[in-house]
Amino acid sequence: MRGFKLYFLVAGLVLLTVKLQAQQSIQFSQYMFNGLAVNPAYAGYKQDWTLNLSSRIQWVGINDAPKTGTVSVDGLTNSTNQNMGLGLIATFDKLGPESTSSVYVNYAYRLRLDEDDTKRLSFGLGFGAIQYRLDGTKFNATDDGDANIPAGTQSNVTPDFRFGVYYYSPTVYVGASVFNLLSGLGNTVDHLQQYKQARTVYLTGGAMVPLNETMDIKPSLLIKEDFKGPTNLDVSNYIVFNKTIWVGASYRTGINLWKKSNLQSGLDKTDAVAAMVQFYISENFRIGYSYDFTTSRLASSQSGSHELSLSISFPGKSPRVVSPRYF
Repeated sequence: MRGFKLYFLVAGLVLLTVKLQAQQSIQFSQYMFNGLAVNPAYAGYKQDWTLNLSSRIQWVGINDAPKTGTVSVDGLTNSTNQNMGLGLIATFDKLGPESTSSVYVNYAYRLRLDEDDTKRLSFGLGFGAIQYRLDGTKFNATDDGDANIPAGTQSNVTPDFRFGVYYYSPTVYVGASVFNLLSGLGNTVDHLQQYKQARTVYLTGGAMVPLNETMDIKPSLLIKEDFKGPTNLDVSNYIVFNKTIWVGASYRTGINLWKKSNLQSGLDKTDAVAAMVQFYISENFRIGYSYDFTTSRLASSQSGSHELSLSISFPGKSPRVVSPRYF
């Protein structure tokens, strides 16, 4: 019965999305270590207040290639029933003449599913605002005086919110979320309408599978869908040594879930293969690095993408975690 309800929750998220002209959302190879970046229901998962930082430099060697950074903090509001999580995430993304900044406050209500409190089903909301900037001085106009190119820098700020569902146990997690729910609503400034963020659905899942006393494997996947561009699939796997050193790889590509009339045929769907490593200096301090090897036609024009992440947890006076937090 519980799985039946989860099915309809995920289906409801998908039905909330609509088509619009917009750009895709940001991309991280180490998304599994910053769950708040893809699902507001993740807030409070690790129970202790946790600070996450991520920085990505994409397609090194190409001028004005994407640069992305996030900072987030989340934790529980109380240590008694542990039912409510709060989080704050700020993101900056720059690509050529355009840049996007956003800040969201996230709230998660966490339902306890077993007596030992090892399984929870969380519902999350994120409320915030997105600022979009367009620098007209970076364009080289074919026709002088082109009215479609703004003079100087223009910007606009729009409100927004997110919704997500997140289930976890000690060995598995499943999540679904929809971002940019207010995309396409409200007025914009001059030529900024066509650049609004796309309404995007994220589906995530993963597991921790023990191989022996000192080694585990952690497969995971992420599906990202904006209903305009190609569906994005990211499949990852880590080998975990003594719960301390994580060595892994991921493969990211486009897939055809259904025919999209707006997409031209013959598109190169391959994207990148990433090598990743994570190191837990202590139970409360993690640092990670990934390098993306581009597999698309851009491979000969750049030298890959670098991504660095770290997280720091601030434990309370008394330990609260009943089961380890691997996700």
